[in-house]
Amino acid sequence: MSKVLKINKFNIEFNNPLVALSGCYGYGKEFENFFKKQTLGAIALKGLTLEKRDGNYGVRIAETPSGILNCIGLENPGIDYFIKNIYPNTSEKENPIININGNTIEEYIEMAKKISKLHKIKLIELNISCPNVKCGGMAFGTDKNMVYEITKSIKKIIKNKILIVKLSPNVTNIVEIAQAAEKGGADCLCLINTLLGMEIDIKNKRPLLGNIFGGLSGPAIFPIALRMIYQVYKAVKIPIIGCGGVSSYEDVIKMMMAGASLVGIGTMLFVEPNIISKILNDLENYCKENKIKNISEIIGIAHE
Repeated sequence: MSKVLKINKFNIEFNNPLVALSGCYGYGKEFENFFKKQTLGAIALKGLTLEKRDGNYGVRIAETPSGILNCIGLENPGIDYFIKNIYPNTSEKENPIININGNTIEEYIEMAKKISKLHKIKLIELNISCPNVKCGGMAFGTDKNMVYEITKSIKKIIKNKILIVKLSPNVTNIVEIAQAAEKGGADCLCLINTLLGMEIDIKNKRPLLGNIFGGLSGPAIFPIALRMIYQVYKAVKIPIIGCGGVSSYEDVIKMMMAGASLVGIGTMLFVEPNIISKILNDLENYCKENKIKNISEIIGIAHE
């Protein structure tokens, strides 16, 4: 891997700034024929809850112009299953990120206690911004006081790990939410999660999704994500993982120029599974053409 794309944050070396996003990458088996895990800078594994979840009923995916709506509902095997059956095959070198979710602060705390014992896991993503479950999730991420309290509670438990707080765009003021997470002890912010949306089946005259509402992702939300990253970068001192509609190397560069240190790829993995390799090749060419010695040089440059 080219040195020009290497990024160093939290005393961790990332091969490049690209992160496969939780919910889109699973645990990696689906993409083995397209690119190697080591190709990525980091891997955000499928979101976990304290107990096994079957997810929402009914239709869970709907295509939209330039994106998709999803209401998967955090389907997953549960944290204990992960620890017993998936964690042993996880490599620390791949910079795995564990995404944790809960309906109550107590559930988040219990999960944090379990994960704090996993020595191969250095990065924990606190998901308080999921818009497609009926309780928990986004309810925590839209109140700055709750964001502060839950971040503070989790950081106390995982003092020796990097805490990433994933923010919801479904708020009035993204900056005050970001600042609350930083004040609570977050080491990094991830923004943005999906936007709340819906679809209607005109034949049945009813909402299409089983959960009625779902999270909108894909290229349609990129300008919103870019704007929020730009706003937050100026207001906090901790690193940002930018995500939301990234579909090309140009998008990665824009997010980094706005202030992101790492950039997540999600929905486009479904459209073009080999997009990671393509973007990395394009990023390397961009750096060479613009005489950039290391891609970290462009982080936040749009503010200068």
